[in-house]
Amino acid sequence: MKHRQLAGTGTLLRLALRRDRVMMPVWILAVAGLVLSLPASLASVYETPAERARLLSTMSANGSLRALYGPAFGDSIGALSAWRGGVFAGLLAGVMSLIIVIRHTREEEETGRQELLSAAMVGRRAPLTAALLAALTANALVALLVTAGLAGRGAGGALALGLGIGATGMVFASAAAVTAQLTESARLAKGLAGALLGAAFVLRAAGDAGSANGSSALTWISPLGWLEHVRAFADERWWVLALFAAAFAVQTATAYLLAGRRDLGMSFLAVRPGPAEGRLGSAGALAWRLQRGGLLGWSLGFLVAGVVFGGMADGATELVGDNAKTREIIERMGGAGVAAGGGAGGGAGLTDAFLATMAGMLGLVAALFIVSAVLRLGAEESGQRAEPVLAHAVGRLRWAAGHLAVAFGGSALILLLGGLGLGIGHGADLAQTVGGCLAQLPAVWVIGAVAALLYGAVPGYASAAWAVAGAALALGWIGPALNLPGAVLDLSPFAHLPRIPGSEALTWAPLLTLTALAAALLAAALTALRRRDLAA
Repeated sequence: MKHRQLAGTGTLLRLALRRDRVMMPVWILAVAGLVLSLPASLASVYETPAERARLLSTMSANGSLRALYGPAFGDSIGALSAWRGGVFAGLLAGVMSLIIVIRHTREEEETGRQELLSAAMVGRRAPLTAALLAALTANALVALLVTAGLAGRGAGGALALGLGIGATGMVFASAAAVTAQLTESARLAKGLAGALLGAAFVLRAAGDAGSANGSSALTWISPLGWLEHVRAFADERWWVLALFAAAFAVQTATAYLLAGRRDLGMSFLAVRPGPAEGRLGSAGALAWRLQRGGLLGWSLGFLVAGVVFGGMADGATELVGDNAKTREIIERMGGAGVAAGGGAGGGAGLTDAFLATMAGMLGLVAALFIVSAVLRLGAEESGQRAEPVLAHAVGRLRWAAGHLAVAFGGSALILLLGGLGLGIGHGADLAQTVGGCLAQLPAVWVIGAVAALLYGAVPGYASAAWAVAGAALALGWIGPALNLPGAVLDLSPFAHLPRIPGSEALTWAPLLTLTALAAALLAAALTALRRRDLAA
């Protein structure tokens, strides 16, 4: 009987891997690349043991930095790499895993494809098993790349970090498997799983902010805190991996239990029917209703992140000290005026550059929001929810305009809140911090317009917009630290923006050029959407 419930798992796994043949490698390389790019960068900046020991001492005394990165348990290049990239790699692995699992479970049911597959020799629990195996494949490859890439720094530490990152991804894969059983909407399932991931980060950050060695109970509640306590390259704690295994086992068993107690397409959380008139009397109002929850979450996240980043700015001068190479990296990321160095002026220039860097990071993350919001059009079309709307007196352009207005207007809103948070956290001039964040908007809009063009012209490849946003994120985040050539960095629209606040003067030409480019791409996207057939 159990064998019949898993019938067809291998076929579904091959199908999932084929469908994710572009998305999965991009995510794997992004997660592993984040970690593997750090040793060379750290070794070039902190060349001597004394410099690394000073960094460790300064960082351990800074609660804001511990909240962001966690505590460091050693001053070797490997230990500092695990400190600098471990939490964020685990976070990205969690995002990758929840997307994979929900994509091949709840999303398949929502679009009706699972019903067609289930008409063949497919067991009841085969789709969930195939989705978890696909996530396991992705996380295993991440672990393998991290282990192989850092083995030269210490085989035991490399293996511990690789297994920790992969295990973190699998914990959130199993959490997504549970949320996929609870809701009828793939978007809501992702939202619930994402909320769990965000809560894990907040708990870890709160615990690490109050404890220099990660001993807080809040840190131990979070899987991201467990990743820290593996202590890669610093007297590894292999027994912590058992916590990941236990959490995965419990959540997976819960998901299988729930999957066996519901009908295909149904859920355990009731869906409330909305009003058919009034506030939902237009396509734009419907788009707002569908996306307002996600926009609210992003808005709160940007406001909180801005406050945290702003609070870290005062410690930037102390952390960098007289390390000229670190100053150079921050200068490349945050604008001119840092390397002038020395005295109060140098500290003020460094602080401004740090704030400009954080504004740039918020802009890069905002690109992920706009891609998600634009691609909601594709989800509505593939889920056959667009057809009933377009059957009335609503044209395609009017229908699309509602979602695009939320995407492009929402990106402006979250960057505005991020700038307010930066100013509040640092006590700086709000006009400068808000201006610095809003200066990122034209580049964000270009990424969103590319996503719209892909959806409008080649909807089957619309998911490639995630690769575009991911490439911009990688170039902006890792590129300056690796001192990549200017020609490579210039491939990202964010590389052409003025850095504010800082000594760099505001220039309108790149802002207007990027805005015009976004408008042209958006016009081409709407033209393509108007001319092509919608999914049947």
